[in-house]
Amino acid sequence: MSVRGLLLAAVLALLLAPPTAASERHPTLAELEHEVMCPTCHQLLELSDAPIADRIRAFIQARIEAGDTKSEIKQRLVSEFGEAVLAAPPTRGFELLAWLLPILGLAGSGLVIALLAWRWTRLKPEAAKPHLVNGFSELDPKLARRLDEELALLDR
Repeated sequence: MSVRGLLLAAVLALLLAPPTAASERHPTLAELEHEVMCPTCHQLLELSDAPIADRIRAFIQARIEAGDTKSEIKQRLVSEFGEAVLAAPPTRGFELLAWLLPILGLAGSGLVIALLAWRWTRLKPEAAKPHLVNGFSELDPKLARRLDEELALLDR
């Protein structure tokens, strides 16, 4: 493999690598405030003004300074407050439906819309098809009479 190929592979690996590894080892308070809920007001920690939210923020900051990882801090919060303290539902068991149902709903509705659009473009109602007489479409009798009257006026 050439140097250019190795460099391209390295750049792609850096671009496609998940940023969670660095975030896991060195979390910030702002990151965890997006991922933790206040147990009393049920809002994200960053939006909550409740006294318990202030205590959780102080706890998180102390654990960050002690060198805990993001998952360790979350696990301690879950052990004290339960899984409801996490903003995202767990990705196992019955809670997995919270992740799968929206995706399946979007995919299913997209499929239904695509099938309906395909059907609407392929089918034409019989009433919309023109009736041809000698290769020309047949005129409405009222329109034909009016056309004859207009042409008669021009002949005068």
